[in-house]
Amino acid sequence: MRLPVKTDITEAWKRFLGGLSENLSYFIKWTFFSVICGLAGGFIGAAFVKLIQWATETRTLHPWLLFCMPLAGLLIVFLHEVFHEKGNRGTNLVLEAVTGDKPVDRQIPFLIFVSTVLSHLTGASVGREGAALQIGGGLGGSLGSALAFDEKDRKIGVMAGMSAVFAAVFGTPVAAAVFPIEVISIGIMHFSALVPCVLASFTGYYISLSLGVNFESFAVQEIPAFSLHAAAVMILLGILCGLCAMAFCGLLKLANRLYGRLTENSYLRILAASGLFILLTLLCGTDRYEGTSMGIIEASLAGSIPYETFLLKMLFTAIALGGKFKGGEIVPVFCIGASMGCAFGNLLGFSPELCAACGLAGVFAGATNCPISTLLIALEMLSPEAMPFYSLVIAVAYCFSGYSGLYSSQRIMYSKTRAEFINTTTH
Repeated sequence: MRLPVKTDITEAWKRFLGGLSENLSYFIKWTFFSVICGLAGGFIGAAFVKLIQWATETRTLHPWLLFCMPLAGLLIVFLHEVFHEKGNRGTNLVLEAVTGDKPVDRQIPFLIFVSTVLSHLTGASVGREGAALQIGGGLGGSLGSALAFDEKDRKIGVMAGMSAVFAAVFGTPVAAAVFPIEVISIGIMHFSALVPCVLASFTGYYISLSLGVNFESFAVQEIPAFSLHAAAVMILLGILCGLCAMAFCGLLKLANRLYGRLTENSYLRILAASGLFILLTLLCGTDRYEGTSMGIIEASLAGSIPYETFLLKMLFTAIALGGKFKGGEIVPVFCIGASMGCAFGNLLGFSPELCAACGLAGVFAGATNCPISTLLIALEMLSPEAMPFYSLVIAVAYCFSGYSGLYSSQRIMYSKTRAEFINTTTH
């Protein structure tokens, strides 16, 4: 009678040792990879931020650089043709490297790095964090290939690289660790990448911080008590955020189609975008919509911004990105959300500062379909005391944005309205 008990104990002990050995091997392997990836991502991210800051300051001091946009555009197209990346699809390439079997080409980080700096130097209405995802994905994929990782491990490496450079550029290490895991397949999170993404994210963040990068953070000055009335206002704002996100994603796709109908020549396309962008800038009489437009976020969170700002930022960004200038969509989305939220708050007479912060989070959640990462970004970048307001707006915006999204290669695995597996892409 004692033999089965002894056998059970022996088998349990073997399973324990086997599991411990597997977990230890996984941890050591990915700690080594993530630290190297984070170190490289931190240095690259810091250099990227400093060059973007230099480009922005230089453009501000020399407004005539706006008229160099056509030359910058031609150079961007030329570089992509030289490196055989004429059809580069931005962040979608990185997402496809995880969901499919096509690796990120090694020249992608260099191309995106240079092209984004050129775009910012001449005023194109683009961001930088989307570019950071592409640079990081290329870095992680290349490092995984150099270490002879198999296909599954290379995909985890891509996500870790995205986290490292995103954290180094944006300064939100917790959100940067979760975003690549969440954005790939909505409804299913790749927790096998959790340790690599967390370690790479914090390593990249602290390297960038130690190199003197200053990250943006914003305090919400007026946070009213959470009440039934406040909740009703936030629900309405969340609905508007979802619809705004859907409209912006639709506008980006419309711009791509219109440019495609105008010409199939990449050089003519980016020249047309440059001319249209310069003309609209002159008509508006302001440089507010050039580059990252961080001034829009700052003014919105101060509670004062012209009502039409979010519509114009949507238009300028669609013209630039549709014309194939390089950069990211994330900061433009922040600008659109913050200015829309501020306008909403002023119209209703309800804390425009808080509405701007919630609008920033809500439109981002709707455009990226990443509610968890969005909440983490809000808590790290904005005032964490407003968490109940962020949470409500993010949830409602995520619902009302439908199946639209910034990234056409993003997969929606589960329905937003039913416990149902749908496995479709955004549209």
